Amino acid sequence: MFGFPHHVDLTVSDLRNSIAFYGDVLPRLQFRRSNAYAGDAPCWVYTGDGPVFSIALHEARTRSVHDRYTPGLHHLAFSARSKEEVDSFFDYLVEHRVEILDAPAEYDYTQGYYAVFFADPDGIKLEVVYEPNPDVDT
Repeated sequence: MFGFPHHVDLTVSDLRNSIAFYGDVLPRLQFRRSNAYAGDAPCWVYTGDGPVFSIALHEARTRSVHDRYTPGLHHLAFSARSKEEVDSFFDYLVEHRVEILDAPAEYDYTQGYYAVFFADPDGIKLEVVYEPNPDVDT
């Protein structure tokens, strides 16, 4: 599929801590750890239906607090197939003491948009979203 995102690389302040976090979270989102890519970046590859998509981690060269309102990544969202999947993922986050930014709720982005927002160890905003009709006007 032309134009579909292929991968995203995230810069993290503590590689070991982030490997543990993403190593727990990403498999619940149908990613598996992969050693297929060259280099030293830990990488997870999406194993669901659809195009290849991977997430890799890199150790930061300088230490600073992540601010999603400066140039760079604001947040990263993952699709769910139902509201129940969003709720189940929320339960998982609570059980594992992941920082919740916004509990599951409907948002007025599009009709039926239902999501939970949480943070990784560096404060990068992550989201799991169910969107029943993602069609957008073009």
